[in-house]
Amino acid sequence: MVPLKVRRVRPGTDLPLPRYETALAAGLDLRADVDAPVTLGALERQAVPTGLELEIPPGYEGQVRPRSGLALKHGVTCLNSPGTIDADYRGEVKVILANVSNVPFTVRRGDRIAQLVVSPVARAEVVEVDALSASDRGAGGFGSTGAK
Repeated sequence: MVPLKVRRVRPGTDLPLPRYETALAAGLDLRADVDAPVTLGALERQAVPTGLELEIPPGYEGQVRPRSGLALKHGVTCLNSPGTIDADYRGEVKVILANVSNVPFTVRRGDRIAQLVVSPVARAEVVEVDALSASDRGAGGFGSTGAK
């Protein structure tokens, strides 16, 4: 287990802390900390507050990801997904929700709006070279490996 320090932005809130909803869940559910309902119109996006600040350990990141049920049932997803929360960020976590459906969607206080996956991060040492090694794929880009 990786320790994840959490601070409530508004102490005394009635919302539960992020938690895994099942024994083998990969992500902790993040909830909307809004005082009044927020309605996202068709194709609208908005940063929805969670009311939480996190202290993610060095060597890790927080990945904010969509909830599959919201995406399938309502066409609501997270932009910039997965969104990265760096280990040195200490501000309130907000989720950029987007309604990609043609029907308005309302977010209410306590709704589970995203999931947070805490994951290790490898840091790269950038080395400039004159040439890269060859590979079977080469410079083939989007769709170059075909579809099956």
